[in-house]
Amino acid sequence: MLANNLTKKIPFNKYDMREDLKKLIKEKSDEGVLRLIMNNLDQKNALSESMMSILMDEIRGASSDHSIRVIVIAANGNVFSSGHDLKEITAARESEDSGEAFFEELFDSCSSLMQLIVNTPQPVIAEVDGVATAAGCQLVASCDLAIASHESKFATPGVNIGLFCSTPMVALSRNVSKKNAMEMLLTGDFINAEKAKEIGLINNTVSKEELTSEVSALAEKIASKSSMTVSIGKKAFYAQAEMNLPEAYKYTSEIMKDNLLKHDAKEGINAFIEKRSPDWEDD
Repeated sequence: MLANNLTKKIPFNKYDMREDLKKLIKEKSDEGVLRLIMNNLDQKNALSESMMSILMDEIRGASSDHSIRVIVIAANGNVFSSGHDLKEITAARESEDSGEAFFEELFDSCSSLMQLIVNTPQPVIAEVDGVATAAGCQLVASCDLAIASHESKFATPGVNIGLFCSTPMVALSRNVSKKNAMEMLLTGDFINAEKAKEIGLINNTVSKEELTSEVSALAEKIASKSSMTVSIGKKAFYAQAEMNLPEAYKYTSEIMKDNLLKHDAKEGINAFIEKRSPDWEDD
């Protein structure tokens, strides 16, 4: 088990500019770990238009901030995220086009958020304490790593209300086997955290009391590495996964060659040989 130490948190400004921004709390640790905490309990941290917009703004900002080395997405309350806001969707049906334009924009935004998480240079960790359903489950699956409390549950229940979880299926099917993904999608049933770990949806499950410290320790361990090296590796991981075997080896061989020419690779190898801690320049 990872070390159980909590780090001092430095709160950012709590979004005085827009009321919507109170739906998200932002914290940054001395080690460069940015925590984005969904805080819209009235809507069960639904991925509404505003919530997705806020998350995308913050992740885009973090992607170009070299002081931020790891991003954690967490939530207050007993629901990590209930997925899209069904009341918002129902209200959109009152428009002249029965909501078609809104639905298109909503799912485009959701797809953009999930791809942004994959493409941002920093590793993104989901810290799940509670229920993650539909697009909320998709959010967990889209993160690079995920740790959940024992009480957490996951589902893609759209089939129960006549709306197949097609976009959540994209992230889900890229993280778990086809049979497990199809079972979740076709039944809409909840799975517990232990089952989610077993099928590869999350990395680990811990007690509620240990969750934040476990995620913090994992995030800080990653933050201690060369951020240049980590960003190269994250990008290459997702790129090679879409290639056939010869293409993947050709691509990753080129990546390793270029990586070896970087300062931090030279420094890291020298530090290992000299039995000392490396002094990263993130270059």
